[in-house]
Amino acid sequence: MTQIKESSTRNFNKGLSITACPVTYAINKIGGHWKPIILYHLMSGPKRYSELKRAIPAVTEKMLIQHLKQLQDDNLVIRKAENVVPPFVTYYLSEAGEDLTVVLNAMADWGLRDSKRYMKSA
Repeated sequence: MTQIKESSTRNFNKGLSITACPVTYAINKIGGHWKPIILYHLMSGPKRYSELKRAIPAVTEKMLIQHLKQLQDDNLVIRKAENVVPPFVTYYLSEAGEDLTVVLNAMADWGLRDSKRYMKSA
């Protein structure tokens, strides 16, 4: 994979679109295949890593860890680790993550309606 210079026009335009368009900003935070699914499962309450892995069996460990870390970095998920043996780590939505529940529920509702439309026409 090739590196893109930070001073490139592409990076400049990407940064500009993120600041200029709130939809692009939001998609940048929750976009990807696994992030919305992880957030959706955390909407029902705090989960341990193993609970998330069981709830999303198709995700690889690497991808789950990577996306949880990105969601933490974007301040949408909080990771709480208790200092016990074995480690007890819980993930839950931050305040910003909680604010997304309305958006994610709306997306789920739309997805259900649209998939029914598609199924009728097939």
